[in-house]
Amino acid sequence: MNLAKLAEDYFKRAIIRVKSAELAYSEKSYPDVVRYSQECVELSLKAALRAVGVEYPKEHDMSRILKAVKDRFPEWFKREIEKVSEISRELADKRSPSLYGMEAVGKTAAEIFGEKDAQKALSDANYVLNIVKNLLLELKICR
Repeated sequence: MNLAKLAEDYFKRAIIRVKSAELAYSEKSYPDVVRYSQECVELSLKAALRAVGVEYPKEHDMSRILKAVKDRFPEWFKREIEKVSEISRELADKRSPSLYGMEAVGKTAAEIFGEKDAQKALSDANYVLNIVKNLLLELKICR
């Protein structure tokens, strides 16, 4: 399959996830904001990896692979890898608790994630989405 086509598809789906996160925020469903933001970041970074011809691991955190293949990216994107990797790692850690809570300690997702968590997750998702958008525009993968 065409990697550019995959990258564009992942990116479009990432945009839908951030819109879903924004809707969840307006409904004060903060755990869902975290979950959708995580999915946005994951899809965005997988789009970036596909755009430069990298097969990503079948996991949610893209930080390790981004650092391993950073030389495939333009210089400006390389300077962002540390920050987007940290965002990826943090949100991947919150993926499961944002959906299921922490059953072992009897906490629901709503007890774990509040408005500040949601604001940060949404801000981080938008940051990564914009970085990847600029990459895909530069590589002429999306318009």
